[in-house]
Amino acid sequence: MAARLLTLLMMLLSLGQGTVDAYVEEMNLGGCLFLVNRDYPIAADYVPPDLVKVRVSAVNSDVSMRAEAAQALADLFAAAREEGGYQLVAVSGYRSYGQQASIHERKVKSAGKKAALRLSAPPGCSEHQLGLAMDLGCKETTALTERFGQMPEGRWVAENCHRFGFIIRYKAEWEEITGYAYEPWHIRYVGVEHARRIHELDIPYEYYVAQLREAQFAQALGGNEK
Repeated sequence: MAARLLTLLMMLLSLGQGTVDAYVEEMNLGGCLFLVNRDYPIAADYVPPDLVKVRVSAVNSDVSMRAEAAQALADLFAAAREEGGYQLVAVSGYRSYGQQASIHERKVKSAGKKAALRLSAPPGCSEHQLGLAMDLGCKETTALTERFGQMPEGRWVAENCHRFGFIIRYKAEWEEITGYAYEPWHIRYVGVEHARRIHELDIPYEYYVAQLREAQFAQALGGNEK
């Protein structure tokens, strides 16, 4: 992991200051690289301004995402059909703070507070509130279980979603970093360029964001020394 992080940092440092600054700007709320988790929550009243209904097979007509992510999702679904004959289903996209609060409360009641924190994000700490995350199912089942990762559809998504700007956000081996249990059905939009790097390096998103910040600091410091 350390070698992969060094590789990423060196690559980022090779980019111009303007490029790295643009990446970091995307890490602000409203950007495609914004990091949200239990350490970096967002306000209860935040609603993405460009939400649209997804134009893919979905569990209901209310499933939505931010416009850019929704188009990427449509491209992902089309490729899954064309390349593998797989019919993916959009299960859950954007969720408001209140919706996430209800989901988390139900999980606390059913699994206990400690277990719930591994299985469900508290309100304000969910990527779904950003409008950049989607939970996936398939024609056979829309149940959100680890089984999806072993199904042909789930394996195809894991191997190909980066081509469309998405990453598998919560891998089993990253639980200590992300704070969440394995979720092969949960994909997060970050844009094609960043998704490709994260996929190739196979690193948690938290690490990717940290390296972006470190590269910006290092380049700014280097510029001040000239």
